[in-house]
Amino acid sequence: MGAISGAALAPAQQHEPSAAARLPVFPDPTQLDPLLSDFLHQTTEQLCRWWADSAHSSPLPLLSVLPEVAPGRQGLSSAALLDDLQLVMDGAFNPVHPGSMAHLDPPPLTASVAADLICAGLNNNLLAEELSPSLSRLERSLCGWMASCLGLCNQAGGDAASGGSLSNLMALVVARQQRALVGVDQALVFCSADAHVSIAKALAVMGLPPSALRPVAVDADGALCVDQLADALDQADSAGIPVLGVVATAGTTVRGAVDPLAPIAALCRPRGIWLHVDGAIGAVFGLSSSQAALVPDLGVADSLTVNPQKLLGITKTSSLLLLPQPDALARCFATGLPYMEPSWADAHGGECGLQGTRPAEVLKLWLGLRQLGLTGIEQLLDGAVRRRAQLQSLLASLPLELSSGPLHLLAFTPEGLNAAASNLWSQQTRQRLLERQMMLSRPLYRGRHHLKAVLGNPYTGSTELETVAEVVAESFSLSPFC
Repeated sequence: MGAISGAALAPAQQHEPSAAARLPVFPDPTQLDPLLSDFLHQTTEQLCRWWADSAHSSPLPLLSVLPEVAPGRQGLSSAALLDDLQLVMDGAFNPVHPGSMAHLDPPPLTASVAADLICAGLNNNLLAEELSPSLSRLERSLCGWMASCLGLCNQAGGDAASGGSLSNLMALVVARQQRALVGVDQALVFCSADAHVSIAKALAVMGLPPSALRPVAVDADGALCVDQLADALDQADSAGIPVLGVVATAGTTVRGAVDPLAPIAALCRPRGIWLHVDGAIGAVFGLSSSQAALVPDLGVADSLTVNPQKLLGITKTSSLLLLPQPDALARCFATGLPYMEPSWADAHGGECGLQGTRPAEVLKLWLGLRQLGLTGIEQLLDGAVRRRAQLQSLLASLPLELSSGPLHLLAFTPEGLNAAASNLWSQQTRQRLLERQMMLSRPLYRGRHHLKAVLGNPYTGSTELETVAEVVAESFSLSPFC
């Protein structure tokens, strides 16, 4: 029996006017297919129209839609496929909307979108170099460049991963191996009380009990209290309890606070304790000469998580785990790939992290950064900080508790409200904001609900910020609790 062709898998005749008009299921390796080109062109046109209509509706759709899920007996025509796509798009959250200020999800860079398409089309696998010869080399080189820019040594490098949670998990797995604590279930990890939930998840995956995670109080600015960390480490040492690592945060989730990295490192190094820095939110500020001072001393980290997707507009997912000594990754994760040719470098990509098969996500990061250039990166970061400062100024005269750090996040709640009242106020005010096409999130922080603005959207301007301040000001006359 001969090989099955793309045409043989084409949808049934009733879905297309003629056999010649059928969309090929697979790309033709011998010639340019005009039907495929036309389909991809229509798809991108549909996406561009969705972007162009973004400002005319709410960033949060009024309805959550669900298309037909199961495939039919026969495959769909290209027109029907595009209709299905449109239905999903109509029900999607819209990060391009100027009022989108709720989460760490900025509009996507156009070059990153294009690279995502090429990544899917190439379908290379960074498991092994034979499956992605040029892209594996590109990932290693880009990790090295990023690490150097953020203050790690010239020999630094790392591994791309599907999200910051996975990067943080891999960092702690490496820390345990480096500290020779594999199988020691009483080992402790210290972190800020405002550290990301992925740290607790990582310890659970590693088989450690919830008591292994020891949160340390934060100060009035939301930064980890170094004196309290020092006391906690001394107590662990006196009790003979091993410490797997300390996790510092460069950009906390609710307010964007930055822990004092150099003093924390000064506590860790004499004790031989691994210092991981979760810089998923804030580390990219280290790429800007004008903003690097907001996240000082990233280079003291034994491992560093960076998420360019959260502010630079790299399409999801884009996370890097960077280390001064990247060979620690292979020492921890390499199991051998006997079904592949030997690596041309020190190790295959699939031996440098938890993921085996993974796409070439580095392509969209590389092309997106090339599109921005260093000047464009700096402009994005400057704009984000400037918008946060502007909104903070607009809200300063209101009876609010404002919680922020040096970055682009701002959380606030009325002064003096209890938990129940802050919950109701935040619900009602968020709904009024949505009615004005402004979307903020509603995190629970220190026992009370806040509204949070993430100011990384370059389309958010003074008009949107003034609208937010106006609605919040009105809430004090409309809410019975204020």
